Amino acid sequence: MGERGFRIKTDINKEGWEEAEFPVVCETCLGDNPYVRMTKERFGKSCKICERPYTAFRWRPGTGARFKSTQLCQTCSKLKNVCQVCVLDLQYGLPVEVRDKYLAVEDQVVVPESDANREWFAGQHNAMVEAGGAGGYGAAPRNQTLLRLARNKPYYRRNLPHKCSFYAKGECTRGDRCPFLHEMPTDPNDPLANQNTRDRYYGKDDPVAAKLLKRIDEMPALRTPEDPSVKSLYVGRLPMDGSVTQDDLKDVFYQFGELESIRVVPRQSCAFVEYTLRDAAERAAQTMYNCLYVKGHRLQLSWASRRKEDALGGAAGGGGPMLAGAPGAPAMP
Repeated sequence: MGERGFRIKTDINKEGWEEAEFPVVCETCLGDNPYVRMTKERFGKSCKICERPYTAFRWRPGTGARFKSTQLCQTCSKLKNVCQVCVLDLQYGLPVEVRDKYLAVEDQVVVPESDANREWFAGQHNAMVEAGGAGGYGAAPRNQTLLRLARNKPYYRRNLPHKCSFYAKGECTRGDRCPFLHEMPTDPNDPLANQNTRDRYYGKDDPVAAKLLKRIDEMPALRTPEDPSVKSLYVGRLPMDGSVTQDDLKDVFYQFGELESIRVVPRQSCAFVEYTLRDAAERAAQTMYNCLYVKGHRLQLSWASRRKEDALGGAAGGGGPMLAGAPGAPAMP
């Protein structure tokens, strides 16, 4: 047998195994402890999506919390822009199913579910993810409906220990020294009791997403005035320091259609936005209601009546400066 017969065979797939120095996690899973200590294991686990080995991390997010560990590789995590632990969106903190429902089709990334296609897809996108060129979620514009549902602050109760099974049977003898949570278990018939990583990642049959989508359907809607001549919106709760200007309001409302004028009433901390077309005003009211954020400030939005506009404008001594002649914008689909 020649020299070529004793050639050592190399594993091509092993070259794509992931190595990392820090996990991709959300603020909630990271915990409130600024001096968190992590254990790192090179190729310690296989990803629950692509099943390729990756660098696993494990840590305790805070006092009294249970240990957390990564469940996905960073390639799958960055493709969907989700946390490696809880598999929730990193920008909004929402399930993938809820996020993808309100994002444009071109901003979504579809990951194959079959073994062969999934492994090929992950291998092809591994280099693109490392270069920051794969996945359109990070560059997608902020969606107002998702902002309405987003959790703005970390929810550390999600890091609490699991419930003690001995306490549920009345047999726990540890008392206060028990590291598990002394609460009655969730009803096994409750849909929230049956959750798994794959369903949440692919956005299918996720009970948490179903609960949030039901909440969206039950949210109150802004009632449209019967008078077709009403084309103005009332914007309240403007900051007193004047940090939200006319140009800021124009940047937010310009996307829905041509603006007739924007009138700011500083003394009343409000503004009036008038459109040239009623359809544009309705699109803005429907999209921005209860989720209007400008420079980090949550503002109030409602339809403006002529009586309210004249009263507040007169109280402010003429209604403040005007912004008129804004160029038209293409209608939203």
